[in-house]
Amino acid sequence: MGRAYQNRKDSMAKTANAKTKVYSKYGREIYVSAKQGGPDPDGNLSLRSLIDRAKKDQVPTHVIERAIEKAKGGGGEDYSAARYEGFGPGNCMVIVDCLTDNPNRTFGDVRVCFTKTKSKIGTPGSVSHMFDHCAILAFAGDDEEAVLEALMESDVDVTDIENEEGRITVFAPNTEYAKAKQALTEAFGDIDFDVDEIQFLPQTTTPVTGEDVEMFDKFLDMLNDLDDVQNVYHNAEVQ
Repeated sequence: MGRAYQNRKDSMAKTANAKTKVYSKYGREIYVSAKQGGPDPDGNLSLRSLIDRAKKDQVPTHVIERAIEKAKGGGGEDYSAARYEGFGPGNCMVIVDCLTDNPNRTFGDVRVCFTKTKSKIGTPGSVSHMFDHCAILAFAGDDEEAVLEALMESDVDVTDIENEEGRITVFAPNTEYAKAKQALTEAFGDIDFDVDEIQFLPQTTTPVTGEDVEMFDKFLDMLNDLDDVQNVYHNAEVQ
């Protein structure tokens, strides 16, 4: 599971290199979270985690504050989540998560990314069953047994725990995210999480080779250039 997660992180490092695009995506996600769950981070765990992650990615404070203030106003855009699935270059499996105020426009934009790179957009559920929807929490530590005990005492359904080079990574179903994070902070205090995310991790990988590599890079670049796209998950193993 760790290897698949690392592949995902490496992919993101390659494609999400435009700071303004990163700021915009965080701003939109923070706005939606604050509007849905309330603008107070102390009472909205999802918002608090988003803010922490944004700060780690060096998103300026004014971008975060502006998104929260916008949500407090009650008006503004009415974004909704949209998810698209399909097969990318080399027949790898792809999930594209979006936040959009115009689903028809977003679907059209995402479909163009597929068709222009000889890829095929599928129906809902066509590939997501081959991914695990996981909460991932990573932090400095080496006492794997104590972490597992704290999670089990809080009745958290843990999928996996990795302990490598003084870093513990907890994997749990996405529905267990809030409970897992709360159990860890209650047991070990104010943890500085290196990773605090919910992701789709592939159960298997698909080798992408030869001419498909260039097409795959183009495919990711096109998707990440779209304002509505928040995250792209895939099972490609570029060779």
